[in-house]
Formats: sequence, C-alpha cells, structure tokens
Amino acid sequence: MAIKITEECINCGACEPECPNNAIYDAGASWKFSDGTALKGLIDFGDGTSLDADALQAPISDEVYYIVPDKCTECVGFHDEPQCAAVCPVDCCVDDEDIRESKEDLLAKKDWLHAE
Repeated sequence: MAIKITEECINCGACEPECPNNAIYDAGASWKFSDGTALKGLIDFGDGTSLDADALQAPISDEVYYIVPDKCTECVGFHDEPQCAAVCPVDCCVDDEDIRESKEDLLAKKDWLHAE
C-alpha cells in the first residue's frame, strides 16, 4: 500500500523532508520521478509504458501536500515505520486503502527507485 495525505493537512511541511524517496510535494507543485531517486533518462514501468524521469508531472493536489504513490515505499527498506506519519502533527498521513502493495513489492520499488 502507499500512504496518502488527507484533506485535514495543515500544510506545515513537516513530512516533506522526512521522505527518503522524495515522494512528498507541496500543494500545486509539479514533480518528477528523478527527484530524490536514481532514476534517469527513459524509465520503463514494465507494463509497456515508459517516460522521461525528468519530465514534469502534474500535481496530484492543489490544496494540500501530497504523496506520489509511484514513489512511496512506506519507508520500507529505510525505516521501521512511515516517517511522514510519524512526524505529522495532525495525523493526516494515513494508509491509502486504494493502493495495496506487499512488503516485497515495496522493497522492489525501493530498489527500482534507488538502483545505481
């Protein structure tokens, strides 16, 4: 699964620097797969789609901080718990019930994001 930030977010920004995958962005901010990862050039998603790691992607939220699910590993491989949830003063970093991934899947995503 991934973590999501709910509408209760107060936009304090405490979560953003804690993410080892640079998966958290300020409201309205565009993002890139290459931000804080080892991904470069054309990246292959293994399902027939690919894109440039440096291509700007549209913001997921214009109102509150948001987490890019394709970059979120719930801190698996880095920490014992999601750091965004650990530091959030209003407990708005919660499990995203729509995105379920096993620990093995999250470790594979971490390896993909940070392969050297």
